[in-house]
Amino acid sequence: MKVLVIGATGGSGLAVTRTLLARGCEVTAFARQPHALRGLPGKLQLVAGDATCSADVDRAVQGHDAVVVALGIRENALRVRLLGSAGTAMDVRSQGTQHVLDAMRRHGVRRLVVQSSYGVGTTRDKLPWLYRLVFALLLKPQIADTERQEAIVRASGLDWVIAQPVNLTDDATTTPAHASPSGEVEGMKVSRRQVGDFLADAALNREHQQACVALSARPQKAPAPQGALR
Repeated sequence: MKVLVIGATGGSGLAVTRTLLARGCEVTAFARQPHALRGLPGKLQLVAGDATCSADVDRAVQGHDAVVVALGIRENALRVRLLGSAGTAMDVRSQGTQHVLDAMRRHGVRRLVVQSSYGVGTTRDKLPWLYRLVFALLLKPQIADTERQEAIVRASGLDWVIAQPVNLTDDATTTPAHASPSGEVEGMKVSRRQVGDFLADAALNREHQQACVALSARPQKAPAPQGALR
């Protein structure tokens, strides 16, 4: 299967790229500086481009079976809130996703997986109050753009899946994320590796088609105490 990853050098984008390659897929990694992925094992094609440029996206989409969108702003959140983004368009999620949808329709590609954020859309009312405060004070522009992104995806008419991870970590856990189409979470952390595995699953099968899925890490069970008696 041939899968295009838009935003392949970000944390989740890199994670899903690794997973897809490990599963034997042909992967096209699309990013402004994709050379950072050079040397990954597997059938990997690197494509340099800007997701906010429709021509760049159109060239990348053609010939693929599925597209994974993992766009976002990687700069310091406080700086972005006060001064705006220095290197990425503030509407990169919605604008980039719209270009992807347009290109998919032109080239007959139907399967779309988009990473969004927990606390947007259908899970907006499930977000704990402290996170709502952070969203309102620190992340308001990014969250507004993510809301627009989700609305665009839902109205696309394509075979879409929206993944809504909670707070992302770099934990190396190999257990699958708790994936809930009803928006329930096991906690407020999930690893990028777990998210990458879910995004790959969603691209390769139809289990969650037309669903918005909340992703969180299952609590780790404490090891049983080692007593002298058995």
